[in-house]
Formats: sequence, C-alpha cells, structure tokens
Amino acid sequence: MSTILHGTAAPLLRKLSNFATSRNELQNMIYARAAVGIALLACMWSCGNPANTSEPRDVLRRGLGGEPSTLDPAAAVDNFSYEVMQDLYEGLTTESPTGEVIPGVASSWIVDATGTHYTFQIRSDARWSDGRPLRAQDFVSGWRRVVDPKLGSPVADNLRLIKGAASIIRGKSPLTSLGVYAVSDNVLAVDLEQPAPYLPQLLTHAAAYPIYSDAIARSHDPNTWVSNGPYVLSRWSPGTTVELKKNESYWDHANVHIPRIEFQVVPDENAQFARYRAGQLDLTDTIPASAIAALRRDHSTELLIAPFLATAYYGLNLSNPPLASNVKLRQAIAMAIDRKQLVASLGFGQASAYGFVPPGTWNYSPRSWKWKDLTDVERISEAKRLYSEAGYSIHKPLHLRLLFNANPVIRNTAIILAGMWKETLGIESELTEEEYRVFLQSRHDKTRWDVARLGFGADYNDAGNFLDIFREHSANNDVGYINPSLDTVLDEASNTADPQYRRTLLETAEQMILEDYPVVPLYFFVSKRLVKPFVHGTRSNPLNHIRSKALTLDRN
Repeated sequence: MSTILHGTAAPLLRKLSNFATSRNELQNMIYARAAVGIALLACMWSCGNPANTSEPRDVLRRGLGGEPSTLDPAAAVDNFSYEVMQDLYEGLTTESPTGEVIPGVASSWIVDATGTHYTFQIRSDARWSDGRPLRAQDFVSGWRRVVDPKLGSPVADNLRLIKGAASIIRGKSPLTSLGVYAVSDNVLAVDLEQPAPYLPQLLTHAAAYPIYSDAIARSHDPNTWVSNGPYVLSRWSPGTTVELKKNESYWDHANVHIPRIEFQVVPDENAQFARYRAGQLDLTDTIPASAIAALRRDHSTELLIAPFLATAYYGLNLSNPPLASNVKLRQAIAMAIDRKQLVASLGFGQASAYGFVPPGTWNYSPRSWKWKDLTDVERISEAKRLYSEAGYSIHKPLHLRLLFNANPVIRNTAIILAGMWKETLGIESELTEEEYRVFLQSRHDKTRWDVARLGFGADYNDAGNFLDIFREHSANNDVGYINPSLDTVLDEASNTADPQYRRTLLETAEQMILEDYPVVPLYFFVSKRLVKPFVHGTRSNPLNHIRSKALTLDRN
C-alpha cells in the first residue's frame, strides 16, 4: 500500500472542549491564520530574492513532506519512502510521465492464452549500480523476501495474486513454492493464481523490485549502497536531506538528464513555499492552502494541481467496545461530518468522499452511502437520532481520542471535524498529534486511540488495491475490521477471469464495507505542487508519481 501521511514537529495533546466548542469559532481561527499567511506569502513572493540562474543547473531540489521511514522496498509503507525509492530502483515495468505502463528492466513480456503465465525478457544490459549484471534470480529473491512471513512485509499483499503467495504469507507453504522462477539469467517466468490484466502495472510498485544478494547494499550507507534504478544513494542526513546521484550503470543512463537529486525534508507546507520562493527548492510536494488563490492568479504556470487515486479517512478502532459493538454509533459519527464545508475549508479542490474507492479507478463505478444526497438538516437529524439510539446524548457524551500525524492541513482537519462532532452531537474529542515516525508506530497500538487519521493511495490502478486492505489479515487493516463474508467476496473477485463479474463483486464488497462503517472516508486527494519554469517534464497522473528520470533542467 501507499499510506498517505505527512510529518513534522513535536507531540501535542489537548482536549477540544478546553479551547473551542463551536465549529464557527474553530473555522474563524483557521481563516484568520490563513489570512495572515496569505499576506506574508504574498510579501515573500514579491520581495524575495530570485534564484541565481547564472550557474549551470546540475541538481534538482525536491521538497519532501516527511522523513522516509526506510529505503528497503520490502519494508516501506509510506509515500515519502516511495518518492525516493522510485528513483533508486526499477522493476520489470515502470511508468511513463502520464502513468502508462512501459518496459523497465524487462524489455518485453508475453502472456499465455490462460492469462496466468507471464514470461519476461530481462535486458542484457541491466546492471546493478556496482556494475554487476542484474539477473532474473534477483527478482525471485526479492519477491520471496516480500512474501516471507518471517519478514512480515507490509506490502506482501501486493504479490498475493502470484501462485502460492497467499499460502506462503500465512506460513503454510515454503518460499520455494512461490510461482516465480528464473528460466535463465535473462528470462523470468511468473505464474498467477488467476488472470490479472493489471499485473504489468502492479509490477511497477516497490514490492516487485529486485533485491541485491548482499543485505549490506540496502543498509542506507552510501558507501555500500547498491540499487538498479536511474539514481543511487549518495548521502542521507536524517531529518534534513536525501541526496542521490546518477547511476552510470543504469541500462538507460543516456536518458537520465539530471546528474543529482536533492530531496529536502520539509514537513511544513509554509516552509516549503518559503524555500521555493527563495530559490532553494525547484519542485514542492505540497502548497499552503492560503496561497492557492494568489498562485492561480499570478503564477498559474508554476502551479500543478490534479486529482489522483487516494483517499483520506478516519479509521475507527474496532477493538474499542463502544465503537466495535454499535454500528449506529459509527454511522452517527460519519453523518455528523459536513464534507462540503470541510473541503471548502481545506481549499485545494478535494472531492468529498462518501465512499472509499476514488472516482477514476479503472473498470469500476465507486459506491457511496445511501444518505449522500440528504439535505444538511436531514443528515444532522438522522445523525442525532442514531447517536441517541446508541445511548449517548449531550448529558452523556461520547469521548473520542483522535490520533493524527503532525501537519498543518491534517491538524486543521482534526480541529474542524472535532468541532462538527461537538456542535452536532456533543462528542468530546481529545486530539493527539505526533511526529510522523512516532505516528507510524502508534497507529498499530490500538490502546492509544479511538479514531486515527489515515490515508490510502493506490499502488496500482485497480479497485481491489483499495478494498483488499479490509481483509481480516491484511497488514494494512489498521482498524481491526473482520467480516468473513467480505473476505469471501474479495476471494471470489480475485479468482474470476471475467472482468465484468469481477467489477460487480468489487462493487458489492465496497458496499458491504460502507454499511459496516469501519472507517469514515473524508475526501479524495488532489496533488498540489509548485514547479520552477526551468524544470520540464512534470505531468499529472492517476498515481501522483513524478520520477526524476522524466525531468530535465534548463542549463541557464
């Protein structure tokens, strides 16, 4: 999976009821802060010093909204790690700038008439960064490592469709039973449990990268680092920068045009904007909401905003008795949120989410809650009725501990939603904000939260990628949702070769999830970046991937 998270700053703990209880008061606080931000940012843009363009540009400076948790393809679960790893590694397939699947380490592939047997031709000039030839066996080793239950990889489910993978992940079969094998050094064969036309796209994901035989090669030490992508690791200063240099052993190095990449870890969106304006960043991965209007008016050619396949949601702790035992209470919590007001407050053009799978997902019609089209009065009235039937009231309020990772947008969302819950139902919320890496651990400790802010971005363009996280044994099932009937439907969808029937099954599965309310979808993401005029090649795509290989810089 790709967990959509942001990180920064120090822990914060506060009770909503102690500082503001009115939704209007909360929003006024945020709007006032935004107004100040607009004035300051406008001044920065008009008064700041432009970047020195007299020197040759040989480095691309990219903003990164959080510290990568790891650069190990089998261990990474966050989008910050993926952002860097897609420059360091390459799978059998890769993506064009607009998201189409194109050949990567494999120059070509064929699939048999059953749709379950693939044969990949490995490029003869494919090399690791130390010059050693890359062999088909390196993919076998990498994929076996991902599904090895001893490792407990969070991305193991991405390889579940390979023959034998599900049984291996459950610890019931040996690694050697995985349906991938080297026919020769340059030919890799893959057997699937069932036809999967999206396999070439899935193989662009980090879970399907090859692995170097010596573990020290991925120890994050630039002196021993070995990878096979367009770039190699040259330096990692924790909390500050991750620096890459061009991999001269990469098979397509002639088409890698930027010698060095510098990822600057800048969690605060205002700080990223300040660096961009000062000429210290060439490409950001976020923009302050307060600056959008001015940017659209005065710098629209540098602004890149586009929807992509990702969902922001609140997970409900289903090991917590009040939430676990009462679907009416969970529904009331979901219905008390004014999503139109929320996305208007955030200001990026996000779409309100009344279901989990985003619009634009391949071969799919997203589901939504039946009450989606109620008026605000009707929605609030029903939320109050359900809350009362669940045994709560103004005099007997529900108490919720809301956990989220430190980030201004995520913090403001938490404040706004807690205000809505308080105003509509009387819910009292305790907000806990944690630095990103701490949060990554805390989200797995269900004793610490009742509601957690989560996000999921597609690893590949398919509805099953979103819905599989609700399987009982999924490593991404943070809320602890268990529904054997759902698992049965998802299994059937996985085992059918009929695309239309599979689509129907997946749509049924999403509706089942929505009726159980294990999570509360909030909005579907949009990407938001600033790009310097001298950076060329940035494109929007469904997975929000911008690989540095696709970019070029003007030299003066």
